[in-house]
Amino acid sequence: MKDSNQLIELLKGHKVYLQTHNFPDPDALASAFGLQNFLKYYGINSLICYDGKIEKVSTKKMLTAFGIEAFPKDEITDMTSDDYIITVDGQKHNANFTDLPGDEVACIDHHPTFIECEYKYSDIRITGACASIVTEYYINAGVPLDTNTATALLYGLKMDTASFERGVTDFDIDIFKYLHNICDKELLKTVHNNSMELDDLKAYGAAIENIRVYDNFGFVYIPFDCNDALVAMISDFILALDVVEVSVVYATRDGGLKFSVRSEQSSLHAGKLISNALSDYGNGGGHASMSGGVIPADNMDKLGKYRDLTIQNLFLKNIENATK
Repeated sequence: MKDSNQLIELLKGHKVYLQTHNFPDPDALASAFGLQNFLKYYGINSLICYDGKIEKVSTKKMLTAFGIEAFPKDEITDMTSDDYIITVDGQKHNANFTDLPGDEVACIDHHPTFIECEYKYSDIRITGACASIVTEYYINAGVPLDTNTATALLYGLKMDTASFERGVTDFDIDIFKYLHNICDKELLKTVHNNSMELDDLKAYGAAIENIRVYDNFGFVYIPFDCNDALVAMISDFILALDVVEVSVVYATRDGGLKFSVRSEQSSLHAGKLISNALSDYGNGGGHASMSGGVIPADNMDKLGKYRDLTIQNLFLKNIENATK
């Protein structure tokens, strides 16, 4: 348990940015929003920023519903190296974290660390959602939590744990109970419903058509540009098959490939699997049950003529090594 007073003292007198991982998901945005309002209680103003896009209509709907303001890096022209950055729901040097001009002095995240980084303040714990960590700051400091912020945090918690079916811990359940007593349940239901878009069906169709299963490992290539959130949704979808215990889904992204891995095998850590499999071509990381990664456009030629076969062999080799 971290003392949030240390964070408050660190940030006083500085211009502060809350940077989420690229292409932020609901947990990243909810966590940044919750932290922004927590800091505001102490008179510290901050701005939420990210690289990439917020592409899913459901995530944009979240911004509108909760009144969250988040700015892409291209709209931030005055950030300097003297400004302070808190990385939220991710860590500096990760594949999905762009290095912005500011100084990354702090990190609040719930993912494992794959590349060490020194921060002046860090709170990195393995939990189901980063929103749980941010909520605890309110509880421990006795800071009032308004209904709107509580609802946003609970939405982020629900989405990142797949409604408490993935990676959830006892800590997340305790946080859920706290937030559930404060949140606007009708607003939560409204934001949560209708999260699938019509265009998503094309990706699901491609997944069904292209799936390859080896033992209990499912591989899917989606042969068109597909946003990060949708790649993750397809990975969950493939994992739901009764013959699949590990899913590897990848799609075209900015000239390279975006990966999402899911694992139901306790002996097979999804974050370590993707980190090892892509080490010579790109990078990745994440939790024991869910992870993501990329192969950038510059490294695509390394995969050779039979790209899909190379990718499958990379993962199968590392799966074999990990389960020996």
